[in-house]
Amino acid sequence: MSITPQDASLRAREICQAAPIVPVLVVHDAAQARPLAEALVAGGLPALEVTLRTPAALDVIRAMADVPGGIVGAGTLITPDDVKAAKDAGATFGVSPGATDTLLDACEAEGLPLLPGAASASEAMRLLERGYTTQKFFPAEAAGGAKFIGSLASPLPQISFCPTGGVSPSNAMDYLKLANVICAGGSWVAPSKLVEAGAWDEIEALARDAAALKA
Repeated sequence: MSITPQDASLRAREICQAAPIVPVLVVHDAAQARPLAEALVAGGLPALEVTLRTPAALDVIRAMADVPGGIVGAGTLITPDDVKAAKDAGATFGVSPGATDTLLDACEAEGLPLLPGAASASEAMRLLERGYTTQKFFPAEAAGGAKFIGSLASPLPQISFCPTGGVSPSNAMDYLKLANVICAGGSWVAPSKLVEAGAWDEIEALARDAAALKA
């Protein structure tokens, strides 16, 4: 049931290696969940982060968990209750904007691999000290962007990052070309306008373009 930080981080790394972009999804209607996941997976983006920012989020995770080839996780984990609810809904990994001992303890106890957030060298070092070598860098653009992350590679070569926040098609390669970036999180592959319109073919096309982004 429980998981060590080291094993959690290894599993998070495997998930991050599935594709160069992890879609960050804010879904308001659970009826859209399955076709959205199917479009993204068909486009080559299997790891899906469903943010817990809407009342439908847990139902969305439940629906997406049944999509073949998908790896569904829960984003915006803040509290132990979030962790338990996400795990019970079928999430196989978690993502957090930052990290507290309470949150890390809860994820480890629930056996939920976590991509914990860091925005400074000190935060990254603290997570590394606990055993987390795969981390989310958030908010990426606001916290210094690709230049900042790249500057961490020499002093902290043990850490691989998934930058999220402000990553777009225009700057994604600035991050992905860095030696210490394993993937990036982005919301542009599933814009709300296309989700609400049920434009699954267009979303699949966006996913294919994102999946082709490689350093």
